[in-house]
Amino acid sequence: MSTPAAAAAGAKDESQIRQKRMIGEHFERLARARHDGRKVVYTFVPGNLTELIASFGMLSVLPEINALQSGMRGRSAAYIAEAEKSGHSEDVCTYVKCDIGMLRSGNIGPTGTKLPEPDLLLLSYTGCFTFMKWFELLREQYRCPVAMLHVPYQPDGVITPSMRAYVVDQLKNEVIPAMERVSGRRLDLDELTAQLARSAAAEDDLVAVWESARHRPSPIDGYFGGVYYVGPIFSAFRGSEEAVAYYRELRREVDARMAAGKGPATPDGTLAEERYRLVVEGPPNWTSFNDFWRMFTREGAVAVASTYTRVGGLYDTGFRHDASHPFETLADYCLGCYTNLGLPARVALLERYIREYHADGFIINSVKSCNSFSAGQLLMLRELERRTGRPGGFIESDLVDPRYFGKANIENRIQSYLQMVDARRHGGYA
Repeated sequence: MSTPAAAAAGAKDESQIRQKRMIGEHFERLARARHDGRKVVYTFVPGNLTELIASFGMLSVLPEINALQSGMRGRSAAYIAEAEKSGHSEDVCTYVKCDIGMLRSGNIGPTGTKLPEPDLLLLSYTGCFTFMKWFELLREQYRCPVAMLHVPYQPDGVITPSMRAYVVDQLKNEVIPAMERVSGRRLDLDELTAQLARSAAAEDDLVAVWESARHRPSPIDGYFGGVYYVGPIFSAFRGSEEAVAYYRELRREVDARMAAGKGPATPDGTLAEERYRLVVEGPPNWTSFNDFWRMFTREGAVAVASTYTRVGGLYDTGFRHDASHPFETLADYCLGCYTNLGLPARVALLERYIREYHADGFIINSVKSCNSFSAGQLLMLRELERRTGRPGGFIESDLVDPRYFGKANIENRIQSYLQMVDARRHGGYA
C-alpha cells in the first residue's frame, strides 16, 4: 500500500501554542501555591468538579494527566519500575504506578517543577474502582482530608431523578462543606455560576469541532488530535476565561481548515488524502504516541470520532453545564461521563458515531491494565459488527508502560484490518 503524501510539517497552530502556554502557567501556579497561600486539590478527570474547585480559589492537580504526560516524555518506565520495586503488581493500572513512582522520586511534575502536596483528595467516583484504591494510597502518603462523591452507575444510560438527588445531596452536605473547611471560605454561588456559564460556552465550541469530522475530508483527527483538543476542558481550565478563548480559537482554525478542504494536522503535517474513516474505542498508548498515530496516517486513516475523548464529558449528546441549576448540572455532568455508562449505552454511542460520521469501520485499542475501558470490549466488537455491518479491528497496548507496546505487531494488525476494510468495500470476503 502506498503512503499518502502529507504536506510538510509546518508551524504550530495558534491554539496549540496557547494551550502549551496555559499548561505551563498552571504548573507554575502550582509550584508557587504554598508561597501564594493557595490550596491544592488532587482529583481525577472523569467527573471532575473543576468549576467548584476554582470557585473556592483552589488549584487542581490531575494525577492521570501527570502520568500520561510522563509517558509522552519518556519518564514513565522508570516511575513504574520504582513503584513495582515497592511491591505494586505488574497488573496494576500503570497510571497508578507511574504516579506512585513519580511521588517516590520527588514528585516532580511533567514540566520539571515540584508539585505541591494536596490539601484535599477529591474523589468523584465515576465507574473506575481503581480511582478509589489510588486515592487510598495517596491518603496514606499525604495524611490529608478526603472527600468522596459517590456517583451511581448508569446501567441503562438514563439519569433518574433519584440519582441526581443523591449526588446533589452529597455535594451540598459533604463535598462543599469539606471544601469550605480546607479553603477557609464559604461557597461563592455567584462565582460558581459564572464558571458554569463559561464552561457551557467552551463546550459549544468543542462540540462544533467534533462535528466538523462529519465533513469529507475530516479537518480533524478525533482521536490522536482529539486528545489535544480536550486538554483544557478535561483538566484545570473548564470554567475559565482561558478555556473560552482557547476553544473559540480552535473552532476558528478548524472551520478554516474545513473551508479550505484540508485534512487533519498530523505529526508530519496536513494529511493529504483521506482513505479510511474510523471510529476508535479505548485510550491511546502514550509512550509511543506519535509512532502509534503514524501507523494510521501512513495508510491515510483518520479517526472521525472516539470514546476516549469523551471520558471527561459527553457534550455531543447534548449536555451542557447549566448555570441556572448549579448543583443539578454538576450532578448530571458526573453521571454522564463515558466510563460511568453500562455496556449497552457504550455500544449505542459507538454505533451512533459509526453511522453519523460515515465511518468505514472501527478499531478497539484494548489496554490490559484499564478495566474501566477494557472489560467487555470483545463483546462490544461483535455487537457493533452485527448492528452496523462495518468491520471491527482489535489491538492491544498499554497506557504508559512501554513494555506493552509491540510496534511491529500492532502495525501488522492495523494494516491487515485496513485490507479487510478494502475487501469489504469491493464486495470481497475477509
